[in-house]
Amino acid sequence: MNSKADAGPAEPVVIAGAGPVGLVAALLLARFGVPATVLEAAGRCEPVGSKAICFQRDVLDVFDRAGCAEKMIERGVTWTTGRTYYRGTELFAVTFPDAGRSDVPPWINISQAEVECLLRDLADAEPLVDVRYGHRVSGLDQDTGGVRVRAESPDGEITVAGSHLIGADGPHSAVRRLIGAGFPGRSYDDRFLICDVRADLPFPKERRFYFDPEWNPGRQVLVHQCPDSTWRIDWQMPADYDFEAERASGALDDRIRKITGDVPYEVVWASVYRFHQRCAETFQRGRVFLAGDAAHLYAPFGARGLNSGVQDAENLAWKLAFARHGHGAERLLASYDAERRAAAHENLGVTTRTMEFLVPHSAEERTRRATALEAALTDPAARARIDSGKLAEPYWYLESPLTTPAGPVEGFPQAAGAVRPPLPGVLCPDGPCIVDGRETRLRRLFGTEFVALAADGRRCARIEEAAGGVPVAVHALDAIDTGGVLRTALDTGPGTVHLVRPDGHLAAVLPDPDPGAFAAALRRACGRS
Repeated sequence: MNSKADAGPAEPVVIAGAGPVGLVAALLLARFGVPATVLEAAGRCEPVGSKAICFQRDVLDVFDRAGCAEKMIERGVTWTTGRTYYRGTELFAVTFPDAGRSDVPPWINISQAEVECLLRDLADAEPLVDVRYGHRVSGLDQDTGGVRVRAESPDGEITVAGSHLIGADGPHSAVRRLIGAGFPGRSYDDRFLICDVRADLPFPKERRFYFDPEWNPGRQVLVHQCPDSTWRIDWQMPADYDFEAERASGALDDRIRKITGDVPYEVVWASVYRFHQRCAETFQRGRVFLAGDAAHLYAPFGARGLNSGVQDAENLAWKLAFARHGHGAERLLASYDAERRAAAHENLGVTTRTMEFLVPHSAEERTRRATALEAALTDPAARARIDSGKLAEPYWYLESPLTTPAGPVEGFPQAAGAVRPPLPGVLCPDGPCIVDGRETRLRRLFGTEFVALAADGRRCARIEEAAGGVPVAVHALDAIDTGGVLRTALDTGPGTVHLVRPDGHLAAVLPDPDPGAFAAALRRACGRS
C-alpha cells in the first residue's frame, strides 16, 4: 500500500481508479495545487498486455501537461499514415495534416501498460497525490459541503472525505452504481482476438487494416507496430471462437504465421474480448463525476476509448480546480456533463457506424458492405463508403455553454484528419513561439490558466485589467510569433483576441473587442452569466 502523509489542510478530490484516466486527473489537479486521494481496488501490480495502444497528437499534449509525454514519444512508435486493404489491394491511405506546426507526432503506438507505469512513477513522486492500492470503493455520502467515500482496505473499512469524487473506475464502476446512473447501450456477440507478437518484421510504421484477407476470409484484421519489435494484431472471430482450443491444436500458430511468415516469433500477450457501446445517462450527480470507461464504452476501431477518457480527465480537472479556487461557478462544473457527454455521443455515433460496416447483422448491412468493397476496387469515389474506423479526434465544443459563439458555422470539415478552422470551441492550433526569450510552442503555455492571444500588443494591458482576478496569461502575437505561423493558423485580423481555456480549446475569438467584451467572454468561459 502506498499512502503518503497529509499534503496540507485542504480536502482532496477523491478519485476512484488508478488507471490512466484517474492518474492523469490527479496529476493535473496537482498542477493547480489541488490534492487528490486515489483509491484503487486492485493491489499494486505491474499492468500486463497492450490494451489501448494508439495515442493521438492532441491527447499527447494532455500527457505533456501531466508530465510524461516526452518519455511516451521517445518510447512509442510514430506513425502518420493509416492504410486500408481489401483482399490484398490497397483501397486508400489517410495521412494527418498539422494546423500551424508541431513537433508532436500525429499518432504514436505504445502500450497502455507502459503508460500506466509512467503515470504511477509520477504519482509516487508528487506530494499532492496519494494513491492507495487495495482500496475498493463501497459507499458514498455527499452534501453541499463535500463527499465522504467509504472503501474496503487491507485494514478494514475506511472513510475518505473530499470536496468531490471522480469515478474513473472502469466499465464495472462502483461509483456509477452508487450514484444510480444508468449505463444504456449494447454489447456485441462477435469476438475479437488480440495478440501481442514479438518478431522482426519488415513492415513500415503505419496502421494497416485488412478487409477479407485470404488469411482471415470474410472478416477483418488490424495490425499495428509497437515498441520493442512487438506487433499488435486484432482478428475478428466468430461468436463461438474458442481460443484455448485453437492454441492447443496448433491453429493459433498457423494464424500468426499468415502474417509473420517463417520469422521466429513470441506471443507476449493474448486476449479475447467483446465490444460494448454504452454511455452513462449522466456524467454528474452533485459533487460526483464519471470519466473514462466508467462514463462510456466504445468499440476500439478508431482509438476513441482511452484518448477520449484522458480528455475527460483534463476537462474535469481544470474545472474542479477553478471552482475550488473561487474562479468558477456551479455552471462551470455542470458544463463537464454538457461537453463530455456530447463528445461521448459523437464517439458512439462514429463507432456504431463502423461496427455496422465491420460486423453487419442484417441483410441490408451485409449487402451495403459487400457492394462498397467491390466498387472501391475500381472506383475511387466509392472508397468514401469504406469504414475501417474513423480515427479519434478531439470534440469541438461549438455549442458549449462556455463558448462565446462567433455566428453560424458553414462548411465545417468532417473528413478524418481534416484541419479544423480556429473557431470558438475548437482546439487551438499549435506552433513555435518565443516567450521570455525562450523557444517553446504555443500549447506548452496552456494548462493552469486562461491564455489571451492579442494580435496587437497594445491591447495587452487593457485585457489584463479586464480579467478581474481570473488567472489569464496575456501574450502579444506580434511579439511571440516571430515566424508568423501562429497568426496564419489562427487566421488573425489586426485587432483579433483569442481567448484559450486551460485545456487548449478556444473559448472565444473576438474580432476587435473592448475590455467589456473580453471580460464578458471570460465570465462565460468560467460558467458565470
